[in-house]
Amino acid sequence: MEWGITMEVNFILDFINSIWLQIPGVGSGPLGSADPLVKGIIQSALGIVGIAICLNLFNAVIRKKMVDQNKLRRLMKETKAWQKERMTAFRAKDQDKINEINKKSAYMNKMNMELMQMNMRPMMITFIPLILIFYFVLPPLFAYTVAVSPISLNFIPGGYFELTCTAEKVAESALPDHRQVCHHVNEVYFWAWYFLSSIAFSGIIMRVTKTTMDLS
Repeated sequence: MEWGITMEVNFILDFINSIWLQIPGVGSGPLGSADPLVKGIIQSALGIVGIAICLNLFNAVIRKKMVDQNKLRRLMKETKAWQKERMTAFRAKDQDKINEINKKSAYMNKMNMELMQMNMRPMMITFIPLILIFYFVLPPLFAYTVAVSPISLNFIPGGYFELTCTAEKVAESALPDHRQVCHHVNEVYFWAWYFLSSIAFSGIIMRVTKTTMDLS
C-alpha cells in the first residue's frame, strides 16, 4: 500500500515535470536531431536512462534540502489516517461518526494544501534547469526517437500527450518536405523515453536518498 502511494506521487510529479514538453509553441518542433551526436538506438536509450537518473538525483538533493522530511511524513500519515477513518465511517453508514469526522475537514484541507506546497516548492527550483537541458542540451545529442515499444503508449485521447509514433507520423516523415521524425509505428520519442526512465528510477532514488513518500 505504501509503495503504491510512493509510485502514485512519483508519477504525478514526473508527469507535471514532463507535460510542458508537449505544449504547442514551447518548442519549434519535435525534440531531437536528424543527425544526432549519439549514434545508435541502444547507446541513445542507455544515455537517456543515465540522464534521467542524474536529474532524479539532482531533484532528490534539492528536495532533501528544501523539504522537512519528518514533517512531510507526519502530515501524510495524519491525512491518510483521517481519510481511512472517514471511508470506514461512510461504509458503515455511521452518520454520527461522519459528522464528527467532517468537523476536521477544514483543518485537513489546510494540511493537504501544505502538503502540496511542500511537494511543489522543489519543482520550482528544478523546473528552469530542466527546460534548459531539454531544449538546448539534449536535442543535438539524440535522435527524435531512441527506442521501440511493442505496443502504443499513447493512452491519453486526443493526440495531445503522445509517447510513441503513430502511423500518421510515420507517413508524414516519409514525405520529402517533412522532418524524418520516425520510421516505424510505436517508436518512442526521446523525451518520452526520459519520462518513462524517470518514472522507473524515481522511487528507487527517493528511497536511497531518504526522500521517499513511503509511510512505513
